[in-house]
Amino acid sequence: MKTDELIRLMAEDAPVRVRFGRQAFMALVAGTLAALALLLLSVGIRPNLGQALETARVLFKVAETLLFAILAARLVFLVGRPGASLKAAATMLLLPLVLLGAAIAAELFALPPDAWRRYLMGSHPVFCVVFVPLLALLPLAAFLIALKQAAPDDPGMAGAVAGLAASGIASAVYAWHCQDDSPLFLATWYGVATVVVTATGYMAGRRLLRW
Repeated sequence: MKTDELIRLMAEDAPVRVRFGRQAFMALVAGTLAALALLLLSVGIRPNLGQALETARVLFKVAETLLFAILAARLVFLVGRPGASLKAAATMLLLPLVLLGAAIAAELFALPPDAWRRYLMGSHPVFCVVFVPLLALLPLAAFLIALKQAAPDDPGMAGAVAGLAASGIASAVYAWHCQDDSPLFLATWYGVATVVVTATGYMAGRRLLRW
């Protein structure tokens, strides 16, 4: 048996997969609870949440961010397993993107053109871009700690995936506070925050996950 084949078989050994899966799950739970606690202890949830949840924009925002968080977190469970393919799981991320694109199209159709910029900018774009990455720091750290024990094939990619998942969790948590509900705002400012956290994860992964 060739050396590289032996290494691959050892990496795919079932007890190792179970051990990393447990670590990744603990990181997911701990990171989510930490982000939620930070939100509740700082800015809190929006005061009119019950009434807001009766509107289509808010329901979409909550569902969209939650779906993205789930699909992105799924990638973490794969990227920490040497030799595991990310293609199918990564392709699933197209689903929230397609849904968001459809929601933007519907928004632009429903609104007069002179209102587009107002809905795009919302009330607190800068706060969104700053606070979502702040919420993502603890989930990102938790994922990186779990991945450190897993020896991923590509440290930079693993870090980027951790950042993507952390930004998804942070976005899903922040959505319960944010009062800017337009899909235009969601795509733009949550999107900028996601890029920031993913890039941070990539750089951290290259530095911390090398083996």
